[in-house]
Amino acid sequence: MLNKLTAFTKKLSPGLRKVIANTAWLFAEKFLQMGLGLLVGVWVARYLGPDEFGLLNYAIAFVGLFSPIATLGLGQIVVRDLARDPSCKEETLGTAFVLKFLGGLLTLFLTVGTLGFLNPTDNRTFGLVAAAATGTVFLCFEVIDFWFQSQVQSKFTVWSTNSAYVIINAVKITLIQLRSPLIAFSWALTGEKILSAIALGITYQWRGHLLKAWRFSFRRAKELLKDSWPLILSGFVIMIYMRIDQVMLGQMRNSSEVGVYSAAVKISEMWYFIPGAIIQSVFPSIVKAKEISEEVYYGRVQKLLNLMAVVSYAVAIPMTFLSGYIIDFLYGKQYVEASPPLAVLVWAGLFVSLGLARGPWLITEGLIRFSASTTAVGAVVNVFLNFLLIPTYGGLGAGIATVIAQGFAAYGANAFYPKTRVIFLKQTKALFLIDFIKNPKDLFNIKSKF
Repeated sequence: MLNKLTAFTKKLSPGLRKVIANTAWLFAEKFLQMGLGLLVGVWVARYLGPDEFGLLNYAIAFVGLFSPIATLGLGQIVVRDLARDPSCKEETLGTAFVLKFLGGLLTLFLTVGTLGFLNPTDNRTFGLVAAAATGTVFLCFEVIDFWFQSQVQSKFTVWSTNSAYVIINAVKITLIQLRSPLIAFSWALTGEKILSAIALGITYQWRGHLLKAWRFSFRRAKELLKDSWPLILSGFVIMIYMRIDQVMLGQMRNSSEVGVYSAAVKISEMWYFIPGAIIQSVFPSIVKAKEISEEVYYGRVQKLLNLMAVVSYAVAIPMTFLSGYIIDFLYGKQYVEASPPLAVLVWAGLFVSLGLARGPWLITEGLIRFSASTTAVGAVVNVFLNFLLIPTYGGLGAGIATVIAQGFAAYGANAFYPKTRVIFLKQTKALFLIDFIKNPKDLFNIKSKF
């Protein structure tokens, strides 16, 4: 069997073998994080209870609303540029590092400043938010991951991030055993980012690259920000309709409902690493396919969309019917009310996947600004529906609002703009499984050259 597998892989193109290996490493990383994160996360939720677990997730969601300032939408932009021209590595990485560091500092100040203005007497929540927001300063080291992504060498990032993840989860278990206060778990989130930054730096140096060779360029900074500012805006609105539901639940209901709803959110989103890992690996090949031919280029885009749809249905359908059993088994009776929101929220993953798969196409076609505008409208829809549904239906209403907003922003809005109707039609084709019904085997035909 091993000999047959080896012989088969040798028939594949070098580029495809590299993509498959890279995706395998990303899956290994996420499976470890999903398993360990679920185990420890459930343990933490049971230890804290819905009320304190809700406060912690409220803090995380509040910081998340400002996190696009820390990331600056530079991820795929930097990966794209490095994939096209690796010789610009030192200047691009150095410039992106400085920009993200400044963005992290600004995120920290804006987050604590805004919360202090909104809730000046809530010292407990202020401490939780300040602790969690401090970690955004260390996201600047993500630029090392961008380099390894551009070279389809994510295994080196996996080593780094997994080391930090394992250590910090051991810390969380220790905190539970020591009966530690809630604030300690918020600081643990920042601790993970610090450890990850250290590990990435060590790995980068170990691979023969030099951090001290990085250099900042005002010209390069202007170029990166010119391309990324729509993604920054898009990131804001994405975080609004991904996290505003928890913030609004906390404001309009109570922290206990936030805790229950957060349990549903964590389970519904825990498989999002699958489309993320696949797209991260094939993104450079889609960019390069544009230079080969339109047929190859759109063929790869359609295959990616098809795969995202099938994976989404494979997760959403069974989870819809098993939501009650899943919540009871993992979180216990105190979180039983998370079952209805979970059955709804899991369907947001279908549109999240199609939206993520649309990303490489929008960037390659120079339509990044469109992404910002559609997600902005989606955010408005989500906020409006939350105001309408949360008072009556609580977490279930927030879940319904999230799915509708995701569906519009990632899929429906593409039909209204002439330049994006081509991707709308391809998403529709994937959504109704047209290619999969015609030829199921072709979906997983890995002989196709990525």
